[in-house]
Amino acid sequence: MKTLWQRIEKLMMAVTFAEAGEHETAREIMREEESTDRPRSTKRPDRTLRASSPGQ
Repeated sequence: MKTLWQRIEKLMMAVTFAEAGEHETAREIMREEESTDRPRSTKRPDRTLRASSPGQ
């Protein structure tokens, strides 16, 4: 997992390219960022709430 500073650095790099008119390069940088941040599994763990019995 990337640190917050690494993510900010990538974002600022993309912004710089976009300001210079290199929009496609900025998009590629952001796509790389998205692809590395996706969770490996989209299935959520099954959580079952159980009430405790009286006296416990």
